[in-house]
Amino acid sequence: MAVSRSTRRSLLSLLALAFLAPLGMVVPSTAAEAENGIVNIYSSRHYDTDLALYDDFTSQTGIKVNRLEAGADALIERIRTEGEFSPADILITVDAGRLWRAEQAGLLSPIASPVLEERLPEAMRHPEGLWFGLSKRARVIIYNKEAGKPQSLASYADLADPAHKGKVCIRSSSNIYNISLLSAMIANDGAAAAETWAKGVVDNFARRPQGNDTSQISAVAAGECGIAVVNSYYLARFAASDDPATKAIFDAVGIIFPDQEGRGTHINISGAGIVKHSPNKENAIRFIEYLTDEAAQGYFANGNNEYPAVRGVKASSVVESLGTFKEDTINVSALGENQSEAIKIFDRVGWR
Repeated sequence: MAVSRSTRRSLLSLLALAFLAPLGMVVPSTAAEAENGIVNIYSSRHYDTDLALYDDFTSQTGIKVNRLEAGADALIERIRTEGEFSPADILITVDAGRLWRAEQAGLLSPIASPVLEERLPEAMRHPEGLWFGLSKRARVIIYNKEAGKPQSLASYADLADPAHKGKVCIRSSSNIYNISLLSAMIANDGAAAAETWAKGVVDNFARRPQGNDTSQISAVAAGECGIAVVNSYYLARFAASDDPATKAIFDAVGIIFPDQEGRGTHINISGAGIVKHSPNKENAIRFIEYLTDEAAQGYFANGNNEYPAVRGVKASSVVESLGTFKEDTINVSALGENQSEAIKIFDRVGWR
């Protein structure tokens, strides 16, 4: 007996869901739920606040949320491998650069949502509706308070000033946060200027690029480095800690929001896109729209100590305590578009 394409897709999707169950995805309890009333989320976020939002969405809409949590690159590869039979409806991940990788792999479907267009600033939305920013973080400069705020350090450009030779600590060139920062510089200043800057920063390294943002903060607090570049949410984690030793590390560093006299501080996002072969597309759109509701926005952003993406929604008190700042309003899609050139520049200047 011949099996229709739609039936084949339903059966294979159910098999995929069953296979994913041991990896963290909650599987529908009935075949009917697999066809109606669910949304399947592949997310690289792993916060209890997100789980509370899933439950609240189900309570409000009756739509059951199934989830699979893993690293962004692993999720992108899984969706690519599953192809048209993937059960995934939504990909949620951090950094516009990773969303761009999913976009380039042809995994996302454009949507038009008046709700999202009204709530989210243009800079937080892909120009063709392939993905949407849901929370923001700033990439800031920190310094050792005991040593004092370095002279002539108010912008990213100043990190390349020879006055800071032997003082800069930062992550490797393969880190997506640094790739996105350089990508923004390419968009704003051109590739030649971005390369000159990157070479100047390499000349100012205090040590070979290593570790994560947390280790950069600890190194600056300990005086091992004079200055470093980190994401704001790592600082908020230190600030919110109940551990006196961790809090002391935060208290030992000063924060500079770069380029306040110019274009503003570099911003990146956590965001979401609808998967190309989403079996529950309308439910998926409803879920992303739900995450831009004022109440959900604050909760979603607080899960990772980020800033809400929706205009007018306040960040948590800990995040706000880091300070107010002017942000770069370049569309975050540029962070992906210039990714390839950024990687080439890092290689040419010897930023390992």
